[in-house]
Amino acid sequence: MIYPIVGYGSPVLRKIAEPIDKDYPDLKQLVDDMYETMYAADGVGLAAPQIGLSIRVVVTGYPLYDEQTKTYGNIPIEHTLINPEILESVGEKKYYNEGCLSIPDVHEDVLRPEGIVLHWFDADWNEHTEEIHGMFARVAQHEIDHLDGKVFTDRLSPLRRTMIKRKLADVAAGKVRTLYRMKRP
Repeated sequence: MIYPIVGYGSPVLRKIAEPIDKDYPDLKQLVDDMYETMYAADGVGLAAPQIGLSIRVVVTGYPLYDEQTKTYGNIPIEHTLINPEILESVGEKKYYNEGCLSIPDVHEDVLRPEGIVLHWFDADWNEHTEEIHGMFARVAQHEIDHLDGKVFTDRLSPLRRTMIKRKLADVAAGKVRTLYRMKRP
């Protein structure tokens, strides 16, 4: 099932999401639906609050980039993160241009650590603690922000937030067009 994406301005995007346990009803179906929703919207990550559920579940999926051929692979690398927790930042902070399915047509450079130590459970309830880098670290940090009631624009300077205030107001008012269904606040 493809869910509508919750738009900027919705209260669920500002709530701290609740952890779940392995008995959460229909968890595997929810995870499958989240992947289907993310890919249908051409995203690389999706947090449960973005489909209206204030629980600590994230899916990510993106093709790997091959530096030698300068091309992306055909098969996405997927990760299901249940109750993820960032334990530590690793390396330098770097800017990277980010967007968000809940804030269409807004892309800004966001400063984040290039790596993190992440603890999570996967969809089979296997426990992981790993130091991650690159695209996985970037997407995980962005999506975990959603679980903590934050959006990427919260990480911008006050000046940049002021400059995009009109765009954010348009998204909150439902005055944007997307190729995917959105649930207005």
